[in-house]
Amino acid sequence: MNQTSLAIKHKNKHPNYTFWLFVLASVLIFIGLGLRDPWPADEPRFAQVAKEMVETGQWFFPARAEEFYPDKPPVFMWSIAFFFALFGSIKIAFLLPSALCSLLTLFLVYDISKRLWSTKEALIATSLLLLSFQFLLQAKSAQIDAMVCCWITIGCYGLLRFFLVERRWRWYYLAFFFMGIGVITKGVGFLPVLMLIPYLIHQRVWPQRDITKNQTKNSVLPWLMGAVVMLLAISLWFVPMLILVENSHDPSLALYRDNILFRQTVTRYADSWHHIKPFWYYLVEVIPLFWLPISIALPWLIPFWYRAIKKGDARILLPLGWIVLVLLFFSVSPGKRGVYILPALPMLALISAPYFDSVVNKKVFSWLMWAVVFLLSVGLLGFGFSGIVEASFALKLEEKFGLSPWMFFLVTGVLTCLVTVITSRGKHWKAWPYFLCTLWGMYATWGYTLLEDVKTPKSVFGNIEKEIGKHDATIALVDFSEQFILFSPYPIVHFGYHTPTDEQLSAAYQWLEKTDKGRYILVDEKHVRNDCFKKEMATSVGYAHRVHWVLLSHEALTEKCPLTRTTTEIFSYIPDRPVT
Repeated sequence: MNQTSLAIKHKNKHPNYTFWLFVLASVLIFIGLGLRDPWPADEPRFAQVAKEMVETGQWFFPARAEEFYPDKPPVFMWSIAFFFALFGSIKIAFLLPSALCSLLTLFLVYDISKRLWSTKEALIATSLLLLSFQFLLQAKSAQIDAMVCCWITIGCYGLLRFFLVERRWRWYYLAFFFMGIGVITKGVGFLPVLMLIPYLIHQRVWPQRDITKNQTKNSVLPWLMGAVVMLLAISLWFVPMLILVENSHDPSLALYRDNILFRQTVTRYADSWHHIKPFWYYLVEVIPLFWLPISIALPWLIPFWYRAIKKGDARILLPLGWIVLVLLFFSVSPGKRGVYILPALPMLALISAPYFDSVVNKKVFSWLMWAVVFLLSVGLLGFGFSGIVEASFALKLEEKFGLSPWMFFLVTGVLTCLVTVITSRGKHWKAWPYFLCTLWGMYATWGYTLLEDVKTPKSVFGNIEKEIGKHDATIALVDFSEQFILFSPYPIVHFGYHTPTDEQLSAAYQWLEKTDKGRYILVDEKHVRNDCFKKEMATSVGYAHRVHWVLLSHEALTEKCPLTRTTTEIFSYIPDRPVT
């Protein structure tokens, strides 16, 4: 074979790898699609809101069974509603936005890595992101975070391409436009703007370095126009929302506006009322596990980054400085969830790629990766075996969760242990990608089918149907979660998601006493008060979400209820296409 043929073969090698890498990404992300329903905590809420948009034609103000939902802007729910209208199946629709956004995020990381370094680094960066535990977890979940991560990554992509590849203002404005889209998806969409700080530092410390091709002197006006573009993107939803609220003269819409503009943004960040965690939470409890395998490589990567920064390499300084600022931003807020820092992961994969080839050749790192996989595999195997032999702790877990997953854990453990045997010689680090592919392949098929019964209230509604049949009936929900709206085959009423439980019970009592036909209350058994309801008349309809649910008919009412009579608003919902 002559030199020309060898050169052509080498040139065509990476494009083939690129194709197969994105095939693998598509398989890992889409496997299991259609096999499960929306699961708590967030998925049923977003799915119900989207389903209701399609059924009612009311797309602008998200609502769950008529009650406005002000916690998040509607962009993510619009995307689910679009696919629900397109396919008619919530099982397909609710996971597609996260899946497609995750694929786009992978492509963006690939493309910017290739432009900043080469195809080799692009393949490594994309692989690192794909095989990071948190990234795949969110790609296969119907939470907002995969979508907002995508918009933030577009913002970072646009800025890096503008700063480091080509000084074309369209990339700068593209970045700010998607920051605006990110804001109206979830308030933190503006985060890419923080990359201006390390950029300015670089320009001050290394003014002699021309980091941008075709760089020209510009006035301050084009820079400020970025903020204008972001505001224009935000106004696509914000301005019509304000106009509609103002013209409606509806107090509930005014409350929606005030809640989403103030309580769910500034107040939630500065004075959060839930998920309270210490300042170091992300560094100690999230990154070590959820950012595997990069987290294990950090002791070797940090010296590489340090040397690159000393040389003024903006390809490392800008993304790394941005990652640090993002972690600081979320760490300062008292309310913390591990998923909040997901948008930093694509940029971490980006700056790890140029050095990861060297890191995997370190024996200590390679063995550490293998050891992590070995411990996890033995844990899966041992957990499954303990259930098979009916160990006491396993039986307690089985009773608590109503699930017997022992054969699943045993088989998965056997398969992943085989992975450790296969990779015990040679390149030990390969244990991680093989392990992760095996784990997700098992979980997204067998695991989904196992969890379906315990993650949805289908069994409860099945038992209700056995008790009252399929005839016309309306069910009042008390102290409930959104999945009870989503999966109900019956018309439902409720008394406000955040209404105190006693007020809900009082309202439900008043609602039920108005007629003795076709009305029932579905409630947690512990809320059934002897002075309002006859407990012996309560019908058990099973357990769901670790709660014992009972059905109360008109016959279960006592003559009087000491709870204060209430004028609580009643919300209602009639399912057009029940989820089955």
